[in-house]
Amino acid sequence: MEVPPPPATTPSSKLPLAAGVPGQGFMIGRAAKSSSVGYALNKTLTQPVSGEEALRGIREPSGDFNTASYDHIGENPFVDAKGNPLSTFSIDVDTASYSNVRRFINEGSLPPKDAVRVEELINYFTYDYPQPSDGRPFAVHLDVTSCPWETSHRLVRIGLKGKEIATDKRGPSNLVFLLDVSGSMTPPERLPLVKQAMRLLVEKLTENDRVAIVVYAGASGLALPSTTGDQKEHILEALENLQAGGSTNGAEGIQLAYKIAADNFIKGGVNRVILATDGDFNVGVTSQGDLIRLIEEKAKSGVFLSVLGVGTDNLKDSTMQKLADKGNGNYAYLDSLDEARKVLVQQMNGTLVTIAKDVKIQVEFNPARVASYRLIGYEKRMLRKEDFNNDKVDAGEIGAGHTVTALYEVVPVGAAANPAASVPPVDPLKYSSNERSTSAQSTSSSEMLTVKLRYKKPDGDRSELVERAVTDAPGNFENAPADLKFAAAVAEFGMILRDSEYKGNGTFATVLEWAEEGKGTDANGYRSGFIELVRKAQALKRG
Repeated sequence: MEVPPPPATTPSSKLPLAAGVPGQGFMIGRAAKSSSVGYALNKTLTQPVSGEEALRGIREPSGDFNTASYDHIGENPFVDAKGNPLSTFSIDVDTASYSNVRRFINEGSLPPKDAVRVEELINYFTYDYPQPSDGRPFAVHLDVTSCPWETSHRLVRIGLKGKEIATDKRGPSNLVFLLDVSGSMTPPERLPLVKQAMRLLVEKLTENDRVAIVVYAGASGLALPSTTGDQKEHILEALENLQAGGSTNGAEGIQLAYKIAADNFIKGGVNRVILATDGDFNVGVTSQGDLIRLIEEKAKSGVFLSVLGVGTDNLKDSTMQKLADKGNGNYAYLDSLDEARKVLVQQMNGTLVTIAKDVKIQVEFNPARVASYRLIGYEKRMLRKEDFNNDKVDAGEIGAGHTVTALYEVVPVGAAANPAASVPPVDPLKYSSNERSTSAQSTSSSEMLTVKLRYKKPDGDRSELVERAVTDAPGNFENAPADLKFAAAVAEFGMILRDSEYKGNGTFATVLEWAEEGKGTDANGYRSGFIELVRKAQALKRG
């Protein structure tokens, strides 16, 4: 869509600049000072320009219709273990889908299917996996039980637990808040919520930390130069002065934010851009592909990215998810101040401190024990089997204290029904054989599967390998650990919301039963919140 020309700059259409650091700063808001300057990317980055020039081109968006967008998700099918024994994927610590689903349900409607990413629902919750004790950045946990929605199948859980880092051991942080102040960010659940969220994070910073604020609308500018975390009053004043108005040139803001982060780079510290937006980039570089390529290039600088999504009818979920993925980062959706507190305060180290990057998982199933298998979720994280050992292939990051959970539904050899068997076979090959035989080693082994993981250190470029195997010991879901019951409940909830063909005989009622059994101590009340959410979804489904 062609962007209309900017309105003529008149006294009534100018947005005032607020007071900032003398000689620097670009703030949209009150208390204008004529000496304030900003940095616009259509100029040399080190060349100051007037605030009016930095704001030139801002316009108000039009229309109130729903333009939210989600990528289509085609669910992972059951795969024949004899023909395809390897399953390879990238980890995912994003949680945006859960809080977005919660927002839909709390507003009185069930979410669209493609807004439901099951792995993000599961990974919204932490699980009681053991801490690493071998010097590695994370520990690996494996267990097996019967599958509650299809009792003739098995449910395999792969769990990772990131090393905890105490706040006083976190190391200094170099943060750049990259805030969308375009017109679409005006509603209270957008820029006003973002400002409240950033205040929560600022209160946790120390004199060893630094924060800068870059804003973007029709143009981008530096609202606050990199400032030490003990100057809280000054930082909070800069946040308070921000107001929304204009179109959205996110690419300019991204470039400026990464430049500021690079200029203040802390070797061995936390270097991160925190982007808060509804994802509606409509000026400058607007195509998703070009934005992703820009982020991929900037990620090479060693600066990580966190994306905080806000908004409802204009939420560009698909864009924000991809930017976080390619920016060596994480993506959370803020539907409330409580969610902001969870992401930026309670899980601050996990959000900010990356302990391992490019984490890949490859599972080899023993065809003598496994007829077929299905990875639940992670559809957007699947990798080719050849990608596992290729250190050039990007994958997900894990933060300090993060837990990551992946579930496989496995059909044992000899089970009454094998879903993969219903897939039509390919024609016989003309030039080679497509007959696959089970090796003697797999026949003699009692192992069900082997899990391999590759990861890099945050500043490394060569991966390290971790390998674990698991044997399927007899065990029923009724006797499964509480954490596993809860993870299964969340997975089934996601499949029901998606109306998945793989949801089996699970219902909202059984989800509630499993979740209650798996609630545990629930220190922060998140699992109780899930149970209440299921009840609301159940009522909406009935209504």
